[in-house]
Amino acid sequence: MTQTTIPQVQPQAGHPRRWLILGVLVTSLLVILIDNTILNVGLRTIQHDLDATQSEMEWVLDSYILIFAGLMFTFGVLGDRFGRKLLLIIGLVLFGVTSVLAALSSEAVPLILARAGMGLGAAMVQPQTLSIIQNVFPPNERGKAIAIWSSFSGIAIAIGPVTGGALLKGFWWGSLFLVNIPVVIIGAVAVLMVVPESRDPKPSRLDPLGVVLSTAGVIGVVYGIIKGGETNDWVSAAVLAPTAAGVAVLAIFVWMQKRSSAPALDVNLFRNRLFSSGTLALSVTMFALMGALVFMAYYWQAARGYDALKAGLFAVPVAVGMMIGAGKSAGLTAKFGHRGPVSTGLALMGVSLIAWVIVDQDTNVWYMVFFSLLFGLGMGNVFAPATSLAMSAVPVTKAGAGSAVTNTVRQMAGALGIAALGSVLSAAYRSEISDAVDAAFPQAARHNAAESIVGTGSEAERLVAQVQSGSVPQSALANLHGLFDKAQDAFVSAMHVTSIVAGGFALLGAVAVFLAMPSRNPRTE
Repeated sequence: MTQTTIPQVQPQAGHPRRWLILGVLVTSLLVILIDNTILNVGLRTIQHDLDATQSEMEWVLDSYILIFAGLMFTFGVLGDRFGRKLLLIIGLVLFGVTSVLAALSSEAVPLILARAGMGLGAAMVQPQTLSIIQNVFPPNERGKAIAIWSSFSGIAIAIGPVTGGALLKGFWWGSLFLVNIPVVIIGAVAVLMVVPESRDPKPSRLDPLGVVLSTAGVIGVVYGIIKGGETNDWVSAAVLAPTAAGVAVLAIFVWMQKRSSAPALDVNLFRNRLFSSGTLALSVTMFALMGALVFMAYYWQAARGYDALKAGLFAVPVAVGMMIGAGKSAGLTAKFGHRGPVSTGLALMGVSLIAWVIVDQDTNVWYMVFFSLLFGLGMGNVFAPATSLAMSAVPVTKAGAGSAVTNTVRQMAGALGIAALGSVLSAAYRSEISDAVDAAFPQAARHNAAESIVGTGSEAERLVAQVQSGSVPQSALANLHGLFDKAQDAFVSAMHVTSIVAGGFALLGAVAVFLAMPSRNPRTE
């Protein structure tokens, strides 16, 4: 098949098949976005079937995030140099192959390695989708195209949990990975047939040391963030050492790029208000979103007792709101500029998160549905215009590197949101439940039982099983009476604290973005 290279000097015309190309790109993007959410509903089933430890299950999630975030910039640069379509196809195929390996894993370690391989494939895919959009759409249509691209993040939020819950009702947990295969096949074939090849016509020389430093630095920082979330001890050597090392390596990378005659990353981008303010808005959004999903998932399944499918359905209002917000964002920014809609979107997210402060186990579900819709609406008004604004500061020929930077920062902010707000939730829960846990469990079980409502339930089940097997006396169950009600009350109280912290952060972000972001984008006017 003859490959077509995008003419690099047709900024106003765009590619004649650009809307069909966009459809192919968002299909390719959807499969890796769904994987971020579909697995959460199956973690307990996988842990039981593989007899995995809690630490191993954390790495089933974290290995994907670590590799995904760490290598995105590298593959963005390589896509600019060797061809974005080429990297996109390789990434999809790798994602598909490692999905099969994950489904067939019979132990935790092979599953962790397969998930790392899936992260590698995802790191190839995501930056290419946005950089190809930059190349095939003219400036006056990019905002609308990026809004559609962004809205698929919302679709993934809903499709992932719902699909995961439905699959677990009828199939084994490996189906959570095998469902990727038809989408990967369709996506790869469509990319091969429809998407034109594009690359930087004058690529700078390859900088192997810069690639190694950028990868090592991001992985160090993300690893430290993940470790902090796991241990809830942010000042331990296990957290501070990799984080500090990662920051130091990234500082060396920036220093080298400033002095390079042909840098892979123009670090002066961060001095550009369009790029820096857009990236700031995206970071605040991802921090609040990923942190909020932590307590929302626990609430529906642990506090309300819903199964995975029913709990997943409550992600739909967020997705619907995001699609509406993203769809309206281009018109709003054209009329009012970027600063107003983006900062308002962050404020809506903050208000809707703080609204969870009055939620308990008996709150009418329509209250949460309304504020989840509002949360998604705000998010949609941030993602699309902030991404478009940041990418407008990046030369089209360097779109892969620019896309990779914005996506890497988003992933790091999301990882920090999970870790930091997860720590807040855990610490608040522990302070509420510790007395009941100390009374109900032996010393060895107290730490895990006090970490989360799921941990409390797991340790209670384990203690009951020990009594039934005769390994501990019946009297050990004396203080379990009423424990679950206390755990629910403790979780709800902890959720209130976490929702205030998450919402407050979003509101502060709204103020910061309003002050930092230009009212209008002069590059599109």
